[in-house]
Amino acid sequence: VQLQASGGGLVQAGGSMRLSCATSGVTVKYPVTGWFRQAPGKEREFVAAIKWSDGATYYSDSVKGRFAISRDNSKNTVYLQMNDLKPEDTALYYCGVKDGWYDFAVERWFDYWGQGTLVTVSS
Repeated sequence: VQLQASGGGLVQAGGSMRLSCATSGVTVKYPVTGWFRQAPGKEREFVAAIKWSDGATYYSDSVKGRFAISRDNSKNTVYLQMNDLKPEDTALYYCGVKDGWYDFAVERWFDYWGQGTLVTVSS
């Protein structure tokens, strides 16, 4: 299984950015992709998750209404559209895959991870 996260960079507060998580070799029965982030000096936190089968989504309260997670089945890629970015969104963003639509906000239940992509939001 391989996950490749991309799309990070530097953006001004109020701007937008789209992250991508390309996956290959996933064989779990009920795949779910989640995005997590880790800011300097802080623990990794849940951002959003999507169920591959029907596109059901779930967001953390801190990003609800500003971020949108989506999936392109033809490309085996999950996207995280981030709008109205704030300096506190600055973090290393990771994508992961787990089996089953439960406990998807808990990182220890994820089986596979991609490398992080850095998002920096300037004020």
